[in-house]
Amino acid sequence: MKRFLYIIIGISVCLVSHAAGLSRVKALPQDSVTICRLLAEAKKQPASTCLPLFFAKKFLGVPYVAFTLEGDKHERLVINTRQLDCTTLVETVTALTLCAQHKDYSWFAYQHALIDLRYRGGVIKEYPSRLHYFTEWITDNTRAGVVSEIQAPNPPFTAVQHVNVNYMSTHPQSYQALREHPDFVSAISKMERRVSGAKYRFIPKKSVGNDKLLRRVIKDGDIIAITCNKAGLDIAHLGFALWRKDGLHLLNASQLHHKVVIEPMTLYQYLQKHPSHTGIRIIRIIK
Repeated sequence: MKRFLYIIIGISVCLVSHAAGLSRVKALPQDSVTICRLLAEAKKQPASTCLPLFFAKKFLGVPYVAFTLEGDKHERLVINTRQLDCTTLVETVTALTLCAQHKDYSWFAYQHALIDLRYRGGVIKEYPSRLHYFTEWITDNTRAGVVSEIQAPNPPFTAVQHVNVNYMSTHPQSYQALREHPDFVSAISKMERRVSGAKYRFIPKKSVGNDKLLRRVIKDGDIIAITCNKAGLDIAHLGFALWRKDGLHLLNASQLHHKVVIEPMTLYQYLQKHPSHTGIRIIRIIK
């Protein structure tokens, strides 16, 4: 896990010090209490525990709320365990998992982990320094040695995604920070060009069944990134893999159910109901 110097002042607001300068942390006392409680519980779990699912299940029922990272004049680390969307659920659970794996059970360590996951190179600058597209999130965190993308064997990874992202720069009016800071658009566009052009193998949605091969390839607690064919986008939705007798399910912050849930439908059924969804990429937190 990358390390920078963090100076914490109080519980709800603290200063974060690193090579890029100072950034503020936005959190409530309830958030630090929740994180410390979950890490303390994880400390008592047996070594065989699937940590991503252990932590993800602790957030079942938490309301789905979008755009919780937005709204501040300057970019700062937002920690919100009370309201989650699909990305912040994945980041929250992954940061907790990394802390537990490193046997560092502090609020201090959690902030380290979350900054490293959410920001390019683990450095907070302004809005463009955040990893906005999940493809870049995967790439940056693979480089940091905390996740790996599974792209074999073939089958079931029979399809190839050709990433071509430009949605943010072509729809700046949809993003508060870009509306308020038009000068950020050029930095976002430059990032999009860097991310575009890469190719990744994925499992097409017709192949997301309940067979021995898929059960061997996809593990409980893997991050599932749902690919899509919407122009300018790479990933439509995120969640965690959870196997049941009837097949693979998605534990996710659901806009449909307005909260964090284990989707009652199998993932196969879920994907068929969304015409723009093309399949799934699989990302595993490295132990």
